Amino acid sequence: MGRVAIVTGAGRGIGREHALLLAKEGLHVVVNDVDNEPAQEVVDTIVAAGGKAVANTSSIADWDQAKSLVQQAIDEFGQLDVVVNNAGILRDSYLASTEEAQFDAVIGVHLKGHFAVMHHAAAYWKAESKAGRQPNGAIVNTTSISGTTMPNPGQTVYGAAKAGIAAMTLVAAMEMERYGVRVNAIAPIARTRLTLATPGMGAMFAAEVPEGEFDAFDPSNVAPAVAYLASEKCPFTGKVFIVQGGAISLLEGWTTVGTVETHGPWDPAELGEQLAAWA
Repeated sequence: MGRVAIVTGAGRGIGREHALLLAKEGLHVVVNDVDNEPAQEVVDTIVAAGGKAVANTSSIADWDQAKSLVQQAIDEFGQLDVVVNNAGILRDSYLASTEEAQFDAVIGVHLKGHFAVMHHAAAYWKAESKAGRQPNGAIVNTTSISGTTMPNPGQTVYGAAKAGIAAMTLVAAMEMERYGVRVNAIAPIARTRLTLATPGMGAMFAAEVPEGEFDAFDPSNVAPAVAYLASEKCPFTGKVFIVQGGAISLLEGWTTVGTVETHGPWDPAELGEQLAAWA
């Protein structure tokens, strides 16, 4: 039996490339996308090339539908080995103009969606481990430079969700190690519907690449990193990588860059003087 992977948001863009490459690497793939037509097209492409895949249209922002997604992989292929959380949306808006519905949608798809699929997969892997069938599993989450190294105006909610995914990855890696599951995240930089719609960045991603030259923003450049992180031989867990074109960078989190101390309660004016050097 080949390894089995779920890829969310796999009907188009980066997720599509993940699904196609994982299938090429021999994995059986559940192609998740709320839009059935592109999901089925990816499945048909995989099957035509000799691979195995099924479509799934569950909304990962819905707790029970996320559970049914995980269960479909198990029912269809007998097991689950890999989860690639890729699905995402944009509802860019400046803080003062953001509506509650925009907040709920972005947090729902990104943060809750990642967590819901991970939760149900984790429950399955925990049960497998306790039954003596220790998994060799992998989760690959999708964060963003908007939530890590390069915050963007208009993406308060999106950046917060993506930063949350990075933090969630680190904690999940600690928890899942005992069950034989590695958890990592990537921050992809590629040409997709989301990046083309990002204010101030769309033109950069839309720029034409002369024929024959390497296209650093082609979404297919991201998939090899995911395929490696999903592989049984990958040693990494609890890591976050920026992936763009031919470059991969390892990120590390918040670091202490200075400390001020007092031997008693702070006086606000004194504290201000101490902190002035950091301004």
